[in-house]
Amino acid sequence: MRTLIEAELRDGVIYGDNLNGEYVYMPASEIGMENPVCILETTKGRQDVTMAEALKIVTRRSLKPVRHPRLGLSSC
Repeated sequence: MRTLIEAELRDGVIYGDNLNGEYVYMPASEIGMENPVCILETTKGRQDVTMAEALKIVTRRSLKPVRHPRLGLSSC
């Protein structure tokens, strides 16, 4: 069963913390994929993470839906 966070990530919602420059999102090219890859973006760079890892990062760091400085409100 999908969580609300997973459903929102799959819809292109960007989770993050603007003060720390941390963002987790699923690129538009991954929408509809069975096992999508998400992006963890920090001030140090970007890295691919699995959906399970993305969900852990969002919950552990208490990330909220935000406006990304380059992408806006959605990764789609």
